[in-house]
Amino acid sequence: MTTDGFTTCLWFDGQAEEAAHYYVSIFKNSSVGRVGRNVEGGAGPAGSVLAVEFTANGQKFVALNGGPQFTFNESVSFQIFCKDQEEIDYYWTRLTEGGGEPGPCGWLKDRYGLSWQVVPDRLIDMISDADQEKAARTTKAFMAMSKFDIAALEKAYAGE
Repeated sequence: MTTDGFTTCLWFDGQAEEAAHYYVSIFKNSSVGRVGRNVEGGAGPAGSVLAVEFTANGQKFVALNGGPQFTFNESVSFQIFCKDQEEIDYYWTRLTEGGGEPGPCGWLKDRYGLSWQVVPDRLIDMISDADQEKAARTTKAFMAMSKFDIAALEKAYAGE
């Protein structure tokens, strides 16, 4: 891992290594890097995992076993822009499996409580269209959805 750019640190309560492998299994261009372990007198039992570097979809992360003091909430989420329904279905299924929870408007929580937005890549164009009627119809359609349905969004956008 380099020091260029940003690295997102994700705080876990004992599941850092498991989570890193989980995310790497979902996204292309992903790998697990170095694993840092606690030393005698450290933050946890000697030899236990303290932090794991990993890359998911080309983005750098560190999974930190920080303890139970902090948990994820919806104030931070990761957006996955998808080219088609197959890609939306893939990420939705993979990120909700094993205890994840679907949410409204393309949002979900994975098994660790981390929030994701699984979004058609055209959505921003449709809801920011200069034609306010197209934008309003699309917005109304997506507000009623959990997992996005691209065909239904396209129909709303077209006025069908």
